[in-house]
Amino acid sequence: MQHRIVVLGAGYTGATAAGRLARRLHREDVAITLVSAEPDFVERVRMHQLAVGQDLAPRPFDEMFEGTGVAMKQGKVTAVDVDRKTVTVAAPGDAGAGEDEVLAYDTLVYALGSGWNDQGVPGTAEYAHEVAGRPGALRLRERLAGLASGESVVVVGGGLTGLEAVTEIAETRPDLDVALAARGGLGDWLSAKGARHLRKVVDRLGITVHEHTAVTAVEADHVTTADGASIPAAVTVWTTGFAVHPIARATALEVSGTGQIVVDRTMRSLSHPDVYAVGDAALAMGPGGKPLRMSCASGVPGAWQAADAIAARLTGSKVPTVPVRYFNQCISLGRKDGLIQYVTADDRAKSAALTGRFAALYKEIICKGAAWGVAHPTVLPARRRRVVQETAVVPEGAPVRTAA
Repeated sequence: MQHRIVVLGAGYTGATAAGRLARRLHREDVAITLVSAEPDFVERVRMHQLAVGQDLAPRPFDEMFEGTGVAMKQGKVTAVDVDRKTVTVAAPGDAGAGEDEVLAYDTLVYALGSGWNDQGVPGTAEYAHEVAGRPGALRLRERLAGLASGESVVVVGGGLTGLEAVTEIAETRPDLDVALAARGGLGDWLSAKGARHLRKVVDRLGITVHEHTAVTAVEADHVTTADGASIPAAVTVWTTGFAVHPIARATALEVSGTGQIVVDRTMRSLSHPDVYAVGDAALAMGPGGKPLRMSCASGVPGAWQAADAIAARLTGSKVPTVPVRYFNQCISLGRKDGLIQYVTADDRAKSAALTGRFAALYKEIICKGAAWGVAHPTVLPARRRRVVQETAVVPEGAPVRTAA
């Protein structure tokens, strides 16, 4: 009987995990199912480009995984029962008319990722736009296209997503009044060189920066700050962080206060050893005992780790534990400029940084490489091993559940 592996979510981490499992395990021994709400792969790191009117090349999953042994299942995950080891999936467009399908699994890879986080700020859900996914980016695209010259756009959030969004908008629409509201200082986590370059680009693009500014309310035509000031905003773009998919919190899985699944070094759930979590859905510890941040930089290596651990445990091989660490932060500043901030293993800025056109090219190579890796899951040679055992080893330090 085939070992059933179900992967939930087909973003960078889920698709990477499914493809890597297909390379590691013999097709006769496993049935790998990848569940996706979208029919094709979404390059999430390019949503700011989509929002300003750039078109992205389609990458249909049916073509990407053809001949790999990975079966695609399109639909929205509505429930996970980790005790009965089942997943409920609603078919695309299902309006609740009994179309749900229940998938049983032996091993589950949870990669449902995250969406935008409105932080509970009044008016954000009603009036703000986001670029955390394709639907939001397309709504923003339509709204920006309808703006007249001189109208105002405020991007709230001075992190990587906010910087990429505000510079992309300002470069594409120099006729608009574009502003950034950042809770801290502009690029205050960067090296001195990186921060200087960022400020230079922002000034060149004519972006107004409101530093040390907390937005406390969003209205249809302005945002209000903590000191009571009002900043005009025909369009508000909210980029203050991400919130994980809520399904994990509704299960018996051990989760953190943020709703992330608590995992060990192999990305295996501490409470349910037949479940692995990767990407934004996982609370994994990195160098220095710090939680890995939500990013492709940690999510993709985590997916490699999970897939290799699953394959090793099923085939009786030694389980690899390669530490996930950081090397750099890649920030696009429009299409012609960029910033590569080199960092320590635990993500603290080093003094070195690459800037300008070479940085933009570097970032583009990284983005294309990540998408190519997902789109060609089994092109690299690999030895597919036979499943010889199915372990039920409880991760170290996890509570042992016994029957009543």
